[in-house]
Amino acid sequence: METLTHSSVLSRFGHALSDPTRSRVLLSLRDAPAYPSDLADMLGVSRQKLSNHLACLRGCGLVVAVPEGRRTRYELADPKLCSALTELLAVVLITDPEHCADSARKGCC
Repeated sequence: METLTHSSVLSRFGHALSDPTRSRVLLSLRDAPAYPSDLADMLGVSRQKLSNHLACLRGCGLVVAVPEGRRTRYELADPKLCSALTELLAVVLITDPEHCADSARKGCC
């Protein structure tokens, strides 16, 4: 198992959160572990798309797959992620709509 530097951890976390579906998966798993089929139905995405997002989240080290007989349950890799996501949701962002409009064309915001 590889130990990551702080900047690498934040980069992986940022990459995971950069996609709305992956963010929604993490928020769902914050509430409770779940099976892929249930997550796909809850989030309104195909099972194939969800599988790709779960693979990304596993690769980033944020979720783990727990075999249960013929099924696999997913959960957050570390209980501290639940607290981290809750704290992130409490952050108040003050945006500059003028800047965001310009930045959106450049791939920001």
